Amino acid sequence: MRLFDYTASANCLKVRILAAQLGLDLERVPIDIFAAETLTDDYLARNPAGETPVLELDSGAHLAESNAILLYLAEGSPLLPDDLEERAQVWRWLFFEQSAVVPSIGSARFWILTGRDAGREDELDRRLGSVRSVLSLLDEHLCGNAYLVAGRYTLADLAVYGYTHVAPDAGIDLDDFPQVRRWLAAVEAQPGFVNDLVTYPENARPGAGASIYG
Repeated sequence: MRLFDYTASANCLKVRILAAQLGLDLERVPIDIFAAETLTDDYLARNPAGETPVLELDSGAHLAESNAILLYLAEGSPLLPDDLEERAQVWRWLFFEQSAVVPSIGSARFWILTGRDAGREDELDRRLGSVRSVLSLLDEHLCGNAYLVAGRYTLADLAVYGYTHVAPDAGIDLDDFPQVRRWLAAVEAQPGFVNDLVTYPENARPGAGASIYG
């Protein structure tokens, strides 16, 4: 299998962590989003949304959306519970990650690190407010739970970790969320854990490259 991968994306990082923890042999194909490499006809045939990551299966089919890839790769592993109720709770957190964590933490971090916040201070403040709401929800849940689901490390923790751990890049002090900080450390202590996320390169700044993000 091949993973079309952008090293500065925490959505891609999630797949790299899972592959390392499960010992999967994925051939990584580096993609530079801001060099218009996701806008080519060849790439859009793999994922019409022009996003990373994309997993090329052994069959030659392509699977987009990071959490769909996680679910596919984790099938049959201890990271995806057999019990339907517990599995449904994993799905719940994967949906939450894409609907709440990424649009708040991910977008605020992206804006700040690439200079897209200039002149958009009111909108950035709104997004940072959403970041704090998301972290407060997580902190409250983790007050009575060592992990997000079933009292143990699952795919839910891996997925939510992706963008949650970079909240400080958006200027958020995780000391205000002690349970989140504790949980992040527990995720990072898992066997096989890796974190090779890099910061955004210069061509990610406004006007410096070409991508679906402008």
